[in-house]
Amino acid sequence: MRITELAIASVKVLEPDVFEDYRGYYMESYSSRTLEEYGIDNVFVQDNHLLSLKRGTIRGIHFQNAPKAQTKLLRCTRGIILDIAVDLRKDSPTYKKYVTVVLTGQNKKQIFIPKGFGHACLSLTDDTEVQYKVDEFYYPEYDRAIAWDDPELAIQWGINEIVVSPKDKNAPKLADSDANFSMENCR
Repeated sequence: MRITELAIASVKVLEPDVFEDYRGYYMESYSSRTLEEYGIDNVFVQDNHLLSLKRGTIRGIHFQNAPKAQTKLLRCTRGIILDIAVDLRKDSPTYKKYVTVVLTGQNKKQIFIPKGFGHACLSLTDDTEVQYKVDEFYYPEYDRAIAWDDPELAIQWGINEIVVSPKDKNAPKLADSDANFSMENCR
């Protein structure tokens, strides 16, 4: 496995070794032992699977507030997504900055997003599936969203026709959010 840090420290792209032959392929999509060798020692407690039926579907910017913040390990298993991690740690030198990575069923890349980040994904094809692990259970009372089109974040989505849920359409801007992350409470 190859692990690359993105422009914001601690957000990483994981590229598993894929062994292909005439039958198809084999890969380890997750190995706690391998991740520990790279300093990732999170204990993931829940797997999630999502399907976006239409190209242009935006999910996010989502997160759970501390003390129930979640680290995520995501991969696209069908189709293509633009995956986005936004630094929401108020005392971070990269506060309000974001990084993107294209994940596909073909490239098999994964993104590791630590606590303190908002997460969003944009489906670039119809029938896109994403599977991800989290290291904290879902708690609706800590569940939050920030407006996907917040001008303060100025995310470049690169698409005009979008599909969003009512939750995401009505999400507050970051300035009006109660996001409570700091470098300390996201360790």
